[in-house]
Amino acid sequence: MKIEIRHQAIDPWAEVTRYEQVLARERGSYGACAVFVGTMRDFNEGTSVRAMTLEHYPGMTENHLEQIGQEAKARWPILDGLIIHRVGEVQPGDPIVVTAVWSAHRLAAFEACRFLIEDLKSRAPFWKQETLPEGARWVEKNTG
Repeated sequence: MKIEIRHQAIDPWAEVTRYEQVLARERGSYGACAVFVGTMRDFNEGTSVRAMTLEHYPGMTENHLEQIGQEAKARWPILDGLIIHRVGEVQPGDPIVVTAVWSAHRLAAFEACRFLIEDLKSRAPFWKQETLPEGARWVEKNTG
């Protein structure tokens, strides 16, 4: 499973296409690819948000993402997966995260992809600071 933390912009669809080229040797083995793309909203908790800074703990974050990737492979019959997460300053509409899972069947792909993003959003060591019209605030909990 490819895991990457990036400071630069993400083009989710180009990343999925590029990784499918890496999986060319598996072509014919997978019948499903489930993808989740998360983008920054311009609002949160009833307030306008102008920008956001995402921070992480290098090493710890990658280890956590590797662990959930291994857990997904142990729980579902998936061939491979991809997690790319942005850090640094992002603007409304910018892609923040892409998760993708390839499997022979759609159910395993959907379930594993959902597992990856749900765990990532609830437990991975990322911190968000939002820039609001009246200043900045740290996000205390992730939204569903």
